[in-house]
Amino acid sequence: MRISFVRAGKAKDQPGLEALLAYARRGDTLAIVRLDRLGRSLVELLATVAMLKERGIGLLSLEERIDTTSAAGELVFHVFGAIAHFERRLIAERTKDGIAAARARGKRPGRQPVDMNKVKAALKLVEAGLSPAEAAKQLGLARSTVYREMSSAGLQRPPHAF
Repeated sequence: MRISFVRAGKAKDQPGLEALLAYARRGDTLAIVRLDRLGRSLVELLATVAMLKERGIGLLSLEERIDTTSAAGELVFHVFGAIAHFERRLIAERTKDGIAAARARGKRPGRQPVDMNKVKAALKLVEAGLSPAEAAKQLGLARSTVYREMSSAGLQRPPHAF
């Protein structure tokens, strides 16, 4: 039995795909228009194909003309897996090299620490009756930072005046 599935966009939830995979049975072939319809990344795609193989479900990609029920199609996926592994290693090495180069130039990679003087000023503004959002805006802080620091300091949001 051939089962078709089309997914648009890059949504994290894939209820259509999940339902399709729950419906698919051993011996079925999942037909897709393009490989990018089955996964958001090569790693995710390879994991999905491995799961399909484990369950005895074939995969047919119409645009790339790959059929994992054949030896040649399975070989293509093994090559994809090797390339994906190589790509992940290259990215990790480049990231490490970039961080080392930045440190050698005296830079501190990563998120900069929050200016605690601004945080204290924001908390004083909130205590004085200004909304946390307004305090954050005035001081150039993120609202989430002000709310997080309010929670840490045990401050409650002041009630609105009507």
